Amino acid sequence: MQPMEKVKVIEIKKSVFAENDKDADNLRKELRTKGVYLLNLMSSPGSGKTTTLIQTINRLKDKIRVAVMEADIDSDVDAVKIKEATGIPSIQLHTGGMCHLDAEMTRQGLDNVALEDADLVVLENVGNLVCPAEFDTGAVRNAMILSVPEGDDKPLKYPLMFSVCDLVLINKIDVMPYFDFDLERCKSYIRQRNPKAQVIPICAKTGEGVDAFVQWLLNEVNSWKTN
Repeated sequence: MQPMEKVKVIEIKKSVFAENDKDADNLRKELRTKGVYLLNLMSSPGSGKTTTLIQTINRLKDKIRVAVMEADIDSDVDAVKIKEATGIPSIQLHTGGMCHLDAEMTRQGLDNVALEDADLVVLENVGNLVCPAEFDTGAVRNAMILSVPEGDDKPLKYPLMFSVCDLVLINKIDVMPYFDFDLERCKSYIRQRNPKAQVIPICAKTGEGVDAFVQWLLNEVNSWKTN
C-alpha cells in the first residue's frame, strides 16, 4: 500500500490580505495628493452610526466639505437619511452579501464621489465587529462606535476591531445608569487592546460629547492636508 501523499495547502487568506494591503496603501497615497481625508467608521448594527454622523456632519459642514459613503448588504435607507438630514452628498454602496468593504470596493465607491469638492469622506462600513476589522479600506484612520447596551466587555470579545481603531466613540451614555456598563473598566479593556486609541464618550441622541469628535476630525483633516 502506497503512503498517502500530503495534501497541498494554499494560504489563500494571506495572499488576499497582502494584495488588499497594497491596494489600500496606493489608495491612501492617491487621496493624499488630492487632499482628501477618508475615515472608516465601524460598529455593530444599531450602535448609532448614522445618528452620530448626522449630529457630527451638521456641526462640520460649515467648516469643511464632507461626503458620506454608506455601505450595507442591501437598501439605501441610511444614505437617504444622511442626505435628508444634512444636505451633503451621500451615496449607498451595496456589498452583494459581503460583510465588509476592502480597498477595491472602497475605490469603486470613491469613483462616484466628487472628490474635488470634498475635504472629508466618511465611509460608514457594514455593521459588524468581525469582518470589517480584517480589511484595510485605504482610510487614513479607523474609528468605531461601541454603544452602552452592547456591554463594556466588547474589547475583550472582539480584540482585532479595537486593535485597529484609532478612535473609539462610546455612544448612548445617557442610558448608562440602566445598564451594567462601567465606563472606566471599558476604557481599561480598550487600552489593553490598543494603548494608543483615543476614547470619546458621546450621546448621539442629545449631542453630548459630539463636539469633541468634531474637533478630533478637524484636527485630523487639517493635519492630513498640511503634512
